[in-house]
Amino acid sequence: MSQHVMPGAPETPAAAPATAAGKTAAGAAPAAGVAVREKPGTRERLLGAAEKSWRPVVLLVALLAAWWTVAAAELVEAYLVPSPGATLDVLTRKTGYLTQHSWVTTYETLLGFLIAVVAGVFAAVVMVYSSTVEKTLYPILLFAQVVPKIAIAPLFVVWLGFGIAPKILIAVLIAFFPVVISMVTGLKAVDPEMLQLSATMGASPWQTFVKIRFPASLPHLFSGLKVAVTLAVTGAVVGEFVGANEGLGYVILQANGNLDTPMLFAGLLVMSLIGVVLFVLVEIAEKLLLPWHASRRDASVTTTY
Repeated sequence: MSQHVMPGAPETPAAAPATAAGKTAAGAAPAAGVAVREKPGTRERLLGAAEKSWRPVVLLVALLAAWWTVAAAELVEAYLVPSPGATLDVLTRKTGYLTQHSWVTTYETLLGFLIAVVAGVFAAVVMVYSSTVEKTLYPILLFAQVVPKIAIAPLFVVWLGFGIAPKILIAVLIAFFPVVISMVTGLKAVDPEMLQLSATMGASPWQTFVKIRFPASLPHLFSGLKVAVTLAVTGAVVGEFVGANEGLGYVILQANGNLDTPMLFAGLLVMSLIGVVLFVLVEIAEKLLLPWHASRRDASVTTTY
């Protein structure tokens, strides 16, 4: 049978669809309505990091300038607000002393944080898979979170003594709640159609949890971990306030009793630095363990419709 072509109509080669399909299958051509950006090079990454960090740096410099101005103009007595120079002098002269106590607080923080993560994830899984446990345990967790930890810290010292145990317990209690809430939210945020598909394919509850529920909950979990790790520092220091002979809480308490505000400010700065470093470490772990989540935030693929 001969092929008739209308006059003026463009000729379409028969091999064109196959060629286009081949390019799409090979990844050479993007799908319709999608623009794929090239991966940024080193220079672009440095510029992006500078773009993200210059605002906090400017704010930090402004705060330091305001601090220096208040101290230099003697608007506040020196024993209330020391100068940045006096605080820096303490940091340099007492580096060994502060480092020794910082390691104690860091150890208490990390141990309490890890216990809170394990216990929090386990409790969240049990609560999601058992509505009875959730209805029973959730109000108790909420009540325990509302109770001020510094109010019950002396009770832990009476029960557990003046060792490291009360500090770790307080860190666990403070960090536990964000982990549970974020994990429960992540496990419940799974698309119901994915769960139905898994059941249709004959997957066991364990396989569904490992392949679908747990991976889908990780972004929510890491959001809670970043909050929990900073709260764990606070919990360890609060425990040291109540009863300790080492740690940054002990340093701050002694400096406050001696009206040694430069040492007090130095202890606060080191404590804040520990919290920031731990927060950054959790964020790095998130990017390494969830590359698909990080790539979505980098917006390497942009829809055009």
